[in-house]
Formats: sequence, C-alpha cells, structure tokens
Amino acid sequence: MTAARPFALGALLLLLVGAIEAGAGTRTVAREPARSPVGEAIYLKGVLSSGQPLVATRSDAAPTTGEQAACGNCHRRSGLGVKEARSVIPPIAARFLFHSPAARLEEEELPFVPGARTDREAYTEATLARAIREGVDAEGRTLSYLMPRFALNDTDMAALIAHLRSLDHQRVPGVSSTELQFATIVTPDADPVKRGAMLDVLQHFFHDRNGAPRGQSAQTMATSGTTAYAKMMFKVNRHWVLHVWELTGPESTWTEQLYKKFAAEPVFAVISGIGGTNWRPVSEFCEERAVPCLLPNLDLPPADADRNFHTLYYSRGVLLEADLIASGLREVAGLKHVHQVYRAGDVGEAAAQALAVQLQSRGVAVSSHVIAKGSASGAVAAALHAPSGTEALVMWLRPGDLTALGGTPVPAYPVYLSGLMGGLERTPLPADWSTRAHMAYPVDLEPRRRVRVDYALGWFRIRQIPVVAEQVQADTYLTCSLVSETVKHLVDAFIPDYLVESLQDAVEHRIISGYYPRLALGPQQRFASKGGYLVHFNATGRQRLAPDGDWITP
Repeated sequence: MTAARPFALGALLLLLVGAIEAGAGTRTVAREPARSPVGEAIYLKGVLSSGQPLVATRSDAAPTTGEQAACGNCHRRSGLGVKEARSVIPPIAARFLFHSPAARLEEEELPFVPGARTDREAYTEATLARAIREGVDAEGRTLSYLMPRFALNDTDMAALIAHLRSLDHQRVPGVSSTELQFATIVTPDADPVKRGAMLDVLQHFFHDRNGAPRGQSAQTMATSGTTAYAKMMFKVNRHWVLHVWELTGPESTWTEQLYKKFAAEPVFAVISGIGGTNWRPVSEFCEERAVPCLLPNLDLPPADADRNFHTLYYSRGVLLEADLIASGLREVAGLKHVHQVYRAGDVGEAAAQALAVQLQSRGVAVSSHVIAKGSASGAVAAALHAPSGTEALVMWLRPGDLTALGGTPVPAYPVYLSGLMGGLERTPLPADWSTRAHMAYPVDLEPRRRVRVDYALGWFRIRQIPVVAEQVQADTYLTCSLVSETVKHLVDAFIPDYLVESLQDAVEHRIISGYYPRLALGPQQRFASKGGYLVHFNATGRQRLAPDGDWITP
C-alpha cells in the first residue's frame, strides 16, 4: 500500500493474504455466486446495512470512515488488486482467499494475477471474520499495526463475504480458450464519414493482429497454482473477433436492440464506437450488463459519465469546450451579456446550455438563437443579429455554417467557437472573422502532437487507409493499441472489471498518446484528457493557430 492511499477494509485483507503461512480450511464457492447489494455497498462505498458509514480504527491514528474506509480503494472493484511500482496489493476475490494449495489442478485453476498467494492455506469464513474484527490471522498472530479493525456485525460480515464470492467469474461472455469477442457500436446519428473511417481502422487492426506471427502477438499465459504443471508457462494466441452493432430507429429502441445483439453475440468488451448527440442508452446498457466500453469516438459524452464505471472516454468533448470558453470569457472585463448561436438537435445545443449555466451563475446574461434543424446555411446570417448590449458571441457551428459567414459583417466584440465542431485547424472560418475569433481546442497543438500522430498516419499509409477523419482515425488506432497491450498483460484473467482497471493503469504510461498531450485515469475519473487551449487564428506565423495562453484544466 502506498502512503497516499486511505486505510481501508481492503487493506486489512491485503495483509491477511500475505501474512498467513499455515492454517486449515476448504474452499466451497458456488459456480454462480449471488450478488449482495449490502456487501457491495460496504466494499465500494463504505456504507453498512444500517446506512451508517463503515469505520476503520487503528491505535495510533484517527479513524477513517465511509468511502475512505472501503476496501475498493485498495483492492479495486474487481477484487483483483493492483501492482504499483514495488507495492503489490493482492487479489481478495473469494477464489483467491479460500483457495487451498492442496487443491487438485483439474478441480481448480486460478487465473494469473500479480501478488496472488496460492502457496498458503485457505481461509475459512470464521477465520476471515475474526481477522477483520480482531486483527488476528488464521494462526492466531496479530496483524500489522497498519491494518485497521472493523466492528462488523454478523449481517454485514456475511454480506461482505458474499460480495467477495460474487467477484469470482467462472464464465465471462465473449471469452473462450481460442477467441476474444469484441463489439463496436454505431448509433444512427453518427457522422457517416467518421463511421466509415473508424471501421476502416478497426477492421485493419483486427486483421493485422490476427495475422501476426505467433511470437509477435501471442499472450504469455500462466496459472497461479502450485503444482509443477500449474507453474508452466505456455503460449496462446486468441483470435480477436469484431462485431459491428449498428443501431437503428429511435433512441427509445436502442436498449432493446443492444440486449438482443448481446444475446446473439456475447462480447467481452466494446472497443471504440461512434455516436452523435446521445450515447446514454449505450453507456447505461454497458453499466447494467457490466460490459467494458472503451474510448468511443464522441463529441458529446453523457454529462454524468463520471458516476459510471464501465465506460472510459478520451475527453468531455464539447462540454469541455464550454468550460474552456467560460475561462476565456472570465478575462473579458465587465462582461454583462453573451449571445450564443447553435443548431437545434446538434451537440452544440448541450454545450450552449452548459455554458449558459456557468455564465448565469456569474451574473452574465445569456441569449440564444437556435437555427432550425435542416435549414439552409444562409439562416446563420439571421442568427448573428444579437440583442443590443451583447459583448461576446459564441458559435457552436459546423463547417458549412461557418463557411456561410463570408460576406456577413464581423462583430466588434470577441467571437468564440467550437473547435471540435468546426474542424480544429481545418475550420473554414472566413479571413475577416478570423481576426476576432478565439476557438476552443481540447487537444494538443498540431506542432506538438505531430510526432505522436505520425505513428498512426504511417500505419494508415502502409495499409492504404484513406485519412478522411484524422482525429477519429488516430483515436481509434490509439484505442486498439491500448486494448491490445492491456489484454496482453491480463494474461488469463479475462474479467471485465479487471480489463477496465488495467486499461486505466495503462493510459497513464502511454507515450504515444495521439492527439492528447497526456492521458490519465484516476479513481472515479472516466475522462483521460481533461483540458485544452483557447487559440486564435495566426495571420503571420507558419502555423494557422496560436495559443492564447497555457494549457487550461477547468
């Protein structure tokens, strides 16, 4: 355990796994253990069945309570622990705690997880409960003073142990001894050009990976048993299978479609994917079904995505841009009124609403002109007739509407626009408008990311993949690479929650991070890139865009 981690119930179980050298016990875990909502609440949130917070006590420190005392802080949601530098937090899923070193290999074979202790005697529920309450291990030895004590009653203790049993995954959808099944999801409102670009990268990557020589793509597999056979290392090259789940019709039908597709084609994880204005039905399906959804291509993720676990994103998209523009508007002295322009039904509508909330909380009046969905680009000119007293204009518009600004008088006040919607450095803003415009830019600057993106571009050239949506294609390639590396390090522990946790660890150490200067995912963080720039159009330099200032993390 690192010093920065809170003392937790999970930390106690860490010592239990490592401290016991001998003891007696047998492992009797049902093949399909039932979930315990009470045990899950104790484990993840530190909330007892009474609704009171879990309390962790030590003789030489103040108690920790609630979520700070929960074992998920150390042993994670999966119960499979984590390895951080020299610190190893071992697995505490029941199959590891109650595993007997005398078990015959054909009866029980554990997946390989760093830090697992399989050469010790098994716990019983009685010795485990005694250790949690009294700090005494199975041999009667006192546990380390670093480990707190927990006064769990019989009901809560039974619930916690039931939750540890529920972490044992005997059968995982989409996983066999020869194949890993993945899906990518496309919503009906996804941009068709970007959809095709994403699928082109995915299909080539899967083809390359499955066709690579055994030595390049094989995974090193190991069991953590104790017999000579169990310790043998062997190679397996699982074939990756990609299913394309194309959703159709109204959003109200998407959930049913997803469940039907999953029943017909069970998958281990959803890789990449692309959507338009509403990804919520997809994220809710993945959360309810505990299917990892890894780094989809979205300009508008769900606003409350941090509350979920199974979906990871690159950034908050246009919602992040709203924060970046809000930071720029703070620098406008005496700002009293902002006018926003966006098209109904596009992602800019949600961004405009988010920005309005921020500005209004600071006493800034906000007016909006909504361009009807499907109306001609000429409608933009009428939308620019801002009310008197307007001191800044914010435009959430696509390239076609920005091009239509040509010949329209340029306002005398500052103009802000969305980079993701406009096309970043390819934004077709007329020259006269460029002199007053500032653009939200939630990725690294083009000169700084060039080397990182060139790696993907070179791969595209070799495979003759047309670059028609560079960011989507670069992000999709990065996603495939991250998942491939993460799966390799899972060895044979193909457990959905463990995949999410392992990918969280992998992104922080990723050097080739594409469009993003840095990726990081901490606990309860679902967005790997958290900031961006405000930029202006540079009329004199070699680069079309120049930053207004440093990288901003709202």
